[in-house]
Parts: sequence; structure tokens; C-alpha cells
Amino acid sequence: MNKNFSIESLGEFSSISRVDLKDKLEFTSCEISINTLLANTNVPFIHYHKSNEEIYIILNGNGEIKLDNELISIKKGDIIRVAPSVRRQIFAKSDLNYICIQAKENSLTQYTFTDGVIE
Repeated sequence: MNKNFSIESLGEFSSISRVDLKDKLEFTSCEISINTLLANTNVPFIHYHKSNEEIYIILNGNGEIKLDNELISIKKGDIIRVAPSVRRQIFAKSDLNYICIQAKENSLTQYTFTDGVIE
């Protein structure tokens, strides 16, 4: 593996419950996982974070996400940002595929327009 980039093939992940990419791709700034919940199942715990916000990108399916005491419908194409202190849990009504990105809240100081260099 080249130290300046890494690549990982997921293949067909619809039958895999969770694929963590941090170690596979040697991330140094965030955690990313690809997740599958089968219909009528849920993440088996409620959780929150000390410092990290999470971004959920719903790839397929539909369900609900419980954020503190509010239950919100989610579906393919939805993108949800959750602050660290918010308690969360996901419920699948149909088979649900989603990406979860976790990064330290307020740590993004440079992004495409301020960090990118056009040659």
C-alpha cells in the first residue's frame, strides 16, 4: 500500500452488518463505516459521543432514527448530522444501508475552497 493513498474494495456489502474503514484505509481524521440493518431490526444500543459528531447518509431503504426523545423517519437519500451529546439509535423498517461518518465536532478548519490547490 502506498503511504500517500489507500483503496479498499467492499464488493457486495448488503449482507454484511458493518464494515469499518478507518484501519483498512488508514484514516487519520475521521471514522467511516458502511452499515446494513435487515428489515425490522435495529442498532442494539443507544449511544452518544464525548467529542465526535456523526453524519449518516442513507443509501437504501427506510426506517427511523431516535434522536434523544424524538423519532424521525429516514429514507434513501437522507443525510443526518447528529451532535455528539445527542443520544441516538437507528431502526430499519426495510433493509437499510447507510454510511456513518464520525469526526470531532468543530475540527474542520479547512475544506475544498480553502484547502484545495488548483494546478
